[in-house]
Amino acid sequence: MAADEDEKKGPTEKTTRRGLFKWGAAAAGSIAALGSERAQAHPTPIHDEPARVTYPDYDLAGRRLRNRGRGMDMRPIWEPTPPADAPTDESAYRKFDINVKIIGHEYLPGIRTNVLAFNDQVPGPLIRVKEGEWVRVDFKNETDLMHTIHWHGMLVPENMDGVPYVTQPPTMPGQTFVYRFRALPYGTHFYHCHFGTPLHMQHAMHGALIVESDDDPVRRQFPYDREYTLILNQVNTAMTRSGLNAMLTRMRERIVLMRRNRITDETLARFRNVQDFLRAVREGYIPPYRQSRRGPPGSPSFNIFTMNGKSYPMTPKILIKRDELIRVRLINAGSVEHYMHLHGHDFWEVCRDGAPLPHAFRGNTLPVTPGRTHDIIIEGRNPGTWTFHDHAVTRATNNGVYPGGILTVLHYEDFEPEYPERVALDE
Repeated sequence: MAADEDEKKGPTEKTTRRGLFKWGAAAAGSIAALGSERAQAHPTPIHDEPARVTYPDYDLAGRRLRNRGRGMDMRPIWEPTPPADAPTDESAYRKFDINVKIIGHEYLPGIRTNVLAFNDQVPGPLIRVKEGEWVRVDFKNETDLMHTIHWHGMLVPENMDGVPYVTQPPTMPGQTFVYRFRALPYGTHFYHCHFGTPLHMQHAMHGALIVESDDDPVRRQFPYDREYTLILNQVNTAMTRSGLNAMLTRMRERIVLMRRNRITDETLARFRNVQDFLRAVREGYIPPYRQSRRGPPGSPSFNIFTMNGKSYPMTPKILIKRDELIRVRLINAGSVEHYMHLHGHDFWEVCRDGAPLPHAFRGNTLPVTPGRTHDIIIEGRNPGTWTFHDHAVTRATNNGVYPGGILTVLHYEDFEPEYPERVALDE
């Protein structure tokens, strides 16, 4: 909630109807986010990739889609009421500046798309803080869409949770939103956009957030020397302009936006009646990342699977020495499950969702479900170059071509392979 008293005033509608509008706002979020009247250069078109992509501010003819979010509070900096125990001295905070822009990103040689990205990188910058530290994040929106940041797994104050229309207004184009919270709890967490989540978060708007402890319970049991953080995700590079316009057409058929009154965070979307609203929820719309129309429910149409924003063979290698212990932090920032399997080794799972496990679990395959984090320890006992990959085999391909996708290698630094690593087309 904003500190400004005017922001606490809402419509005089009945509670049930007001709740309906909030539900409608969630359903309408994507359409309301598209476009803007702000002057901004058109992103450089990308024509040389095998699968064409679209940029969500423009229609098939290249015309800018108009922003339907007029009436939102457009103050340059939105700073909600800080927690009661928050320091008043700004020097007491660990301060981070995060912005979101449109950038060109290459998943593979020749596979390049425009993406929404934090601080011009994919994934976003790693935030590493000490347990209990006060954190301030100034988040600036430099796109024509609306965004927020959700601190996934963190115990933040309610008005810092980053859920649009529930705990805060969306951060509008050109605005800065100030987040303040204590770094709790210990462990591996992540942050991501919570507005238009299927598009924004799964495109590139996510990053790792690691809360360290001076008395690390994992290091006490496994005195590791170095660590790696791997964020798993998926994209659909074949999201065409016609597909996006089909989404907009279907949404316009189901959602009647306010045409005469001011649009506010309380009344972003208005339906003619309850039946229209329920039909919109039941029938849905075609999202940018949609289920395959020809497959069973739940079949995703993703064709590129990524590890730290890259697909094999561009994924980062994991280096290890003989007898060394390393910690690998796995984060699933996407919407499908991954089954991470390590060849030639067992590992120990030591943390789940940031929390240390009472007993380490030994294995060689680990399911990593959407939104979860897992920490594992690997011991350098078997020199070689070993594959570490998603055992859901289609996710270890690049659009069906193996090897690719979520696959990397555990490589011993002092090992000379008899057969050098190479990439070949699937036979």
